[in-house]
Amino acid sequence: MAKDDSDIYAALLETIDRGELQPGARLIETELAERFKVSRTPVRQVLNRLESQGIAARDGKGGLIVAELSQDQLGELYDIREVLEGFAAKLAARHASPAEIELLREMIASDKLVRGEAHDLARANKQFHQQLHHCTHNQYLQQMLDSVRRSLSLLSGTTLAEPARVQDSQEEHIQLVEAIERRDEATAEEVARRHVRNSYRTRLKIELDWEVSRAED
Repeated sequence: MAKDDSDIYAALLETIDRGELQPGARLIETELAERFKVSRTPVRQVLNRLESQGIAARDGKGGLIVAELSQDQLGELYDIREVLEGFAAKLAARHASPAEIELLREMIASDKLVRGEAHDLARANKQFHQQLHHCTHNQYLQQMLDSVRRSLSLLSGTTLAEPARVQDSQEEHIQLVEAIERRDEATAEEVARRHVRNSYRTRLKIELDWEVSRAED
């Protein structure tokens, strides 16, 4: 059970990431304090932290909600993600140790065995990218990528709910690791950037389908 600010922060982020708290959902101190079995003070501190990071936002009535990204913000997020992921791949090709590269290969092999829920695919994908980020050996870049990942948690669903995207994503992962293993920095960067661009196109389709579905309700 969460006992301090960092525990509550991590647990609340995970709750948002799993979709249990959707964008627009109210973040009520008393309810969250009861959920995590703590006083309202650490919950309030965590909510202030989330607001400063753009994960929580004011609802116009003095309350806090899980932030919602506009179409412009979505584009901006993927623009910066493309740059950062590309640079991360470039640094990974330069700095990754043989053991780290082998772990990436093992993760790809495991990904091919993943079947079933999109959530399982998304979790495996997140673990792959986190390991890739470790391969950069650049803590400041990793912090920036963590910030982008937190913002991505505000998006509904996962692009890996699209079967075609699953196959393409796995192939892009293979190409990326092969470039890293060859120490081909330019190719690694290009593959990573293309990977993000393809994900963005799928994300736009998901958001459009969701808007149409909501309008029909």
